[in-house]
Amino acid sequence: MSSKRKIKIFKIIISIITILLLIGLTLYLFPIISKLFTEAGRESFKVEIENNGIMGVFILLGLQMAQIFLPILPGEPIEILAGMCYGAIGGLLFITFSVFVTTTLIFFLVRKFGREFVYGMCSKERTEKIENSKLFKNPRKLEYIMLILFLIPGTPKDILVYIAGLLPIKPLRFIMISTFVRFPSIISSTIAGANLVKGNWQFSIIIYAITFLIVGIIIFVMKKVDKTHLTSNIIESVSDKK
Repeated sequence: MSSKRKIKIFKIIISIITILLLIGLTLYLFPIISKLFTEAGRESFKVEIENNGIMGVFILLGLQMAQIFLPILPGEPIEILAGMCYGAIGGLLFITFSVFVTTTLIFFLVRKFGREFVYGMCSKERTEKIENSKLFKNPRKLEYIMLILFLIPGTPKDILVYIAGLLPIKPLRFIMISTFVRFPSIISSTIAGANLVKGNWQFSIIIYAITFLIVGIIIFVMKKVDKTHLTSNIIESVSDKK
């Protein structure tokens, strides 16, 4: 057996093991995740994390990583929970760190194992639809396109992490974009979580409204200064897919 064939078989085995481990982790964590959608469940989990000390940190980190690895899981409850457990700033730092680590891991796993890894974690049909979008036909503008997509609320950000690994985009720049352009969404959620613990749910709603307004202003300004109209095309493309 040639060395090249051995390497190919090794990659396939590692890919299968990685996917099985991720599925196992998700099945293990699902009962915990399902409790995060109720106030009693979040409060109970908060107490559990505080009682477990450093283990509580790893539990929440596992939840956050599982959420990004499996894009069908919503990220908002975990971001809110991070704010409840560690405060607005502590939650922001925690989520940002976990997003950075998970994004880096996913990106390089895709670069190493290719499309089969992506299709094992995401819907093949949806992945191909996004990847084949006219937005990604301009390789020189990929970084700007990703920046806008990660800034717009409601875009499938976690799926975009997988797709980025298939595109000719510079790894470090994409990881920085994917991590830090999420800031408005993350900080609004952690602030909301910190205030939910105090019962200030009205303030949480105000924070979300302010965040949407700020993001809207930023996108509006970018549209005005973008002479190529690429920003408008991105927004229109996202709107057509909703």
